[in-house]
Amino acid sequence: MASRSGNPHLALWIAATGLSHGEIARRIAAAAKAQGHRQIAPDATRIRRWTDGEGPRPPVPALLASVLSEAVGQPLTPGDLGWAATGPELDSIQLPLLTEAAAQALAGWTQMDLFMNRRDTLKLALGAPLILAAERMLGSTARALNTTTKGFDADTVTALEEVTAFFTKADASKGGGLYRSAIVAQLAEVARRIQDGVPPSLKARVFSATADLAALAGWVSHDSGRYPAAQRYWSYGVYAAGAAGQRDRGVEIVTRMSHQVIYLGQPADALGLLGVAAAKAQMPATRALVASQTGRVHAALGDERQAATHLGAADELLAEGLGDDIPEWVSYFDAAEHAGARAVSARDLAGLGGPRQAASVHFEDALKLRKPGFDRVKVMDRVGLAAALFEEGDPERGAEAAYEALDDAARVDSTLVASRLNTLLDAARPYETAAVDDVRTRARDLTAARLTTIAA
Repeated sequence: MASRSGNPHLALWIAATGLSHGEIARRIAAAAKAQGHRQIAPDATRIRRWTDGEGPRPPVPALLASVLSEAVGQPLTPGDLGWAATGPELDSIQLPLLTEAAAQALAGWTQMDLFMNRRDTLKLALGAPLILAAERMLGSTARALNTTTKGFDADTVTALEEVTAFFTKADASKGGGLYRSAIVAQLAEVARRIQDGVPPSLKARVFSATADLAALAGWVSHDSGRYPAAQRYWSYGVYAAGAAGQRDRGVEIVTRMSHQVIYLGQPADALGLLGVAAAKAQMPATRALVASQTGRVHAALGDERQAATHLGAADELLAEGLGDDIPEWVSYFDAAEHAGARAVSARDLAGLGGPRQAASVHFEDALKLRKPGFDRVKVMDRVGLAAALFEEGDPERGAEAAYEALDDAARVDSTLVASRLNTLLDAARPYETAAVDDVRTRARDLTAARLTTIAA
């Protein structure tokens, strides 16, 4: 039975071949005969029914994927053609390789996010499906159809770059909760315009700005507890970075995906993602970022030796210098960010029974080195410092640091900050003083005001 909405992915790929329905039917029949399937002999009408939404039985999806792959000059799967993949289920995170179809998928995600407001519509991808999807996204090349309709001009792209820069600064300063819906709506508009067509002269700028916007939409969604939506926006960001010719940009976004899964208690998946990222990273800044994050994940797993190896590799890259022309999208990774990774690593290793390291020293280093405008991460550093001091047996300094952290935390809308407040409460539990009791009360009030876990 045909679907009411048809199969736009298949229709777009057939259009990309430039072949008639009759010629595609002939090639499918020839391929089927070569494989011993003599009963498979579709005609042009059958091809039209498939584009209208009718689903053929195996092995036809694989045969058609093979025929279209040869015609367009790049490998396609039944999943790319709008049918369930025959291989591992990628849980809808794997985007089609056709520019218009990928943008259509993005538009669907934003619609479910903004208008249906259904968190159970999207499912979080974990394990092998997540790693395979990241590997495919970083290794694929998008293909666009030729179209006379254009969704962008130079002024439109400039406006997109400016609004993305505004939202990025606002998120880093105050958290993204207040702006998330506006950012996702902006991404939905970009998806619509990409389907209308991107002028070749503006392709790099359009997709570079789109990668930035999708990365931001993913981050603010993650910071709001919308984990599956974040994963989808990040996946499109990797796709857009590839379309812009910025593979390292895609690598940086994959590190964000790794940050999410370790936050959700899946460090093995984080290592898988970072392994894919490390294989593609070329710039010193992204290589250092991947090394720092990889060390932090090994620490979460309790592997002190591997943590030291990767954190040390990041130290060396930072000491050598990350270059004079560091792109804005990775400029946040510096000595301060790495000090934060070292602080969290020291905390995790101590918590898992490893050698006790002074996490507080690294948190203090991070705070000294942080650039202006990164208020949210400074708050997280301050909360981390207070918790570390409690864990290191210094409740007086811990309470003092906690007061300052809580004053700042009240001004930031971030579930990540609220989650870190829980670590502060855990660290303060052994102490029974008036000052620590006051810290506990204020921290509980703040966490109650911001849910740290939203059902995915």
